[in-house]
Amino acid sequence: MSHLVRRLVTLASASVALLGLVSTSAATATPTTTSPATSFPTRIELPTGFQPEGIAIDRATAYFGSRVDGDIYAADLRTGRGEVISQGPGTASLGMKVDRFGRLFVAGAAGGNGRVIDTRTGDVLASYTFTTATPTFVNDVILGKDAAYFTDSQRPVFYKVPYGRDGSLAAQAETIPLSGDYQHLAGNNANGISLTPDGRALIMVQSSTGFLLRVDPRTGVARRIDTGGALMTNGDGLLLRGQTLYVVQNRLNKIAVLTLDRAGTTGTVVDELTSPDFDVPTTVAAFGDRLYLPNARFTTPPTPTTPYWVTAVRR
Repeated sequence: MSHLVRRLVTLASASVALLGLVSTSAATATPTTTSPATSFPTRIELPTGFQPEGIAIDRATAYFGSRVDGDIYAADLRTGRGEVISQGPGTASLGMKVDRFGRLFVAGAAGGNGRVIDTRTGDVLASYTFTTATPTFVNDVILGKDAAYFTDSQRPVFYKVPYGRDGSLAAQAETIPLSGDYQHLAGNNANGISLTPDGRALIMVQSSTGFLLRVDPRTGVARRIDTGGALMTNGDGLLLRGQTLYVVQNRLNKIAVLTLDRAGTTGTVVDELTSPDFDVPTTVAAFGDRLYLPNARFTTPPTPTTPYWVTAVRR
């Protein structure tokens, strides 16, 4: 472990001890009522040319994946400083979540794969080849009680990686077909993923339709969530806090805020959040009373010197 990575971990632990915050990495974590210190930056610069997409936060450390080569970058939310902690496989790293063991689950995009990284050492603990078929685009991941679930925006399936109560990871992943109200269309389909408030089912946003779908994690049967006709156009990353669902609408540069029933069968749009600092935000994670979003800048031609950053807004 490099000196800076040790320092990031130390700073993160110190921030938690001082502020009394708890990790919000678990999918069903109770929202903390403690706010980050006012000195925390609301904009964090990422390495030029990084092309971020996914974000996960554990205590006061944020993790980001690169669409260029899959590198994982860790930044201290208190200072904004960071570094690459794990070299990528040469393909993109997209959606990600970190669990209570400090393991980062990463969706592997067109590589058709996923991997689990030790955030303390940067070592790859497990790799999964979900499919060798093309096209594929493993887009996002959520951590349930006994498994991690990955979406594939180019195939009418999702992938399940079971784990035991002791955190042991399964050797192989399962592929579960989507059915019911799910219709596979051209473009991006199942994208961001979350749990329902009661934790019994999955929520997926279908980018091609703007529908929110409640999916049975065992059978793959999907039912459209009744949102009163509201569409999540350009829906990307999802974040659930209590019964509030945040839906990132990337090219619209905003976040739709919905209140769900506990089963996740109905939802009402109650607000939307935006910022002049947004430039096609993709995914979202929470720390205190802030939401942090990496800006993918899809409408800006990428170069090795193109700037990228993270924007924090209050929720």
